[in-house]
Amino acid sequence: MTRQLHLNAFLMEAGHHEAAWRLPGSNPRADFDLDHWIGLARLAEAAKFDSLFLADGPVLQGSGEFRPPGQLEPLTLLTALAGVTERIGLIATVSTTYNDPYNLARRFASVDHVSRGRAGWNIVTSATAGEAANFGLDERPLHADRYQRADEFLDVVTKLWDSWDDDAIVADQAAGRWADPDLIRPVEHRGEHFRVAGALNVSRSPQGYPLLVQAGASEAGRGFAARYAEAIFTASQTLEHAQEFYGDIKKRAAAAGRDPDQVIVLPGIVPIIGSTEAEAQALARELDELRVPEYGLRQLATVLEVEPDELALDAELPRHVVERPRREGFVSRSELIIDFATRERLTVREVLSRLGGGRGHHVVAGTPEQIVEILVTWSSQGAADGFNVMGAALPSGLEAFIEHVLPELRARGLFREEYDGSTLREHYGLPRPANRFDAAPDVRREQRSA
Repeated sequence: MTRQLHLNAFLMEAGHHEAAWRLPGSNPRADFDLDHWIGLARLAEAAKFDSLFLADGPVLQGSGEFRPPGQLEPLTLLTALAGVTERIGLIATVSTTYNDPYNLARRFASVDHVSRGRAGWNIVTSATAGEAANFGLDERPLHADRYQRADEFLDVVTKLWDSWDDDAIVADQAAGRWADPDLIRPVEHRGEHFRVAGALNVSRSPQGYPLLVQAGASEAGRGFAARYAEAIFTASQTLEHAQEFYGDIKKRAAAAGRDPDQVIVLPGIVPIIGSTEAEAQALARELDELRVPEYGLRQLATVLEVEPDELALDAELPRHVVERPRREGFVSRSELIIDFATRERLTVREVLSRLGGGRGHHVVAGTPEQIVEILVTWSSQGAADGFNVMGAALPSGLEAFIEHVLPELRARGLFREEYDGSTLREHYGLPRPANRFDAAPDVRREQRSA
């Protein structure tokens, strides 16, 4: 039987290319336009995508001079999108560094109820000093410390999601008995970072837990993903890099006692599609020419943790930048950029051009047939279980992928014609988590019914 691909629509305002908002026909105010987001969500659902995904960071991105710097809070937006869709999964990014477990567990359980089992959480630890400053910190927490906090955070939120048994609600109107209090348990967590009494004040949600997603590729990020993540968003520039990441994550998951097939790896791809290769390349050039190099330079300097004036546009990355000790912010992304920039001996200007389309994700300008061959090759050669589809411009880039790429994937039996399930976990072929506090649920149910 042919293994079908999982496809997530990674939505980002007017598009993933940094100049997408300037493209003729784009909506330059898409970021705060609810109708824009509703249109994208309905488009992806009509095409039967597994899920849609919203990135986030609690900080103004840049100064706003060259690109829209803000975004709607993703869980609020997902709640709105849940009301205008029926089947597609809804994944939002929320940080473990600048939230508390109880409130976050409550919010995600609520969205899973509201969406009838379609919520997913992209778990991030937040990389920038600007985010830290917004929460009253003089310094950004160290990379290792952020992941230690995230470990305990996951332990607490999963306990809270399990604090209600699936059968806790009795709703016996005649007897006046709404719930069995023995099946609503305080978690009584006391750890290094958190003290939480619990139980949650929201019942166990349709999926048990929202789908757990992660996107870090550093050493700490890979370890965290192997322990917890059920879907992993990743950036790879080459097939070889994607194969190394895929193999490493599957091996780590197995070592952690998990089924590697239940860890779904989704590299990002930015497809720029034309009816001919020349047409696709022309669109890629049009977008590239709309970039403002000053904006890209500032973004690159932030990721590499240097000042912009340390980077000369028409020179390669300076040796002191390449050889700098490990960074504390965007660890895996800075390593990816330095790797391809030094391997290909690119100037800073060329690096900015490469990053402008997808911030390090794989940008491909070509015909539908060429895009399909890349997806098939990566998925068949141990590099991907599916893809994070990132339209360079939205909605046009997503529309082109749906109209021209999906029919060929379906013709090859690689993508669904219709949804088989109703929850996000069902779309990804993943089981509903057992409740950690219910050691023998079948026995207990028999006892209660006796």
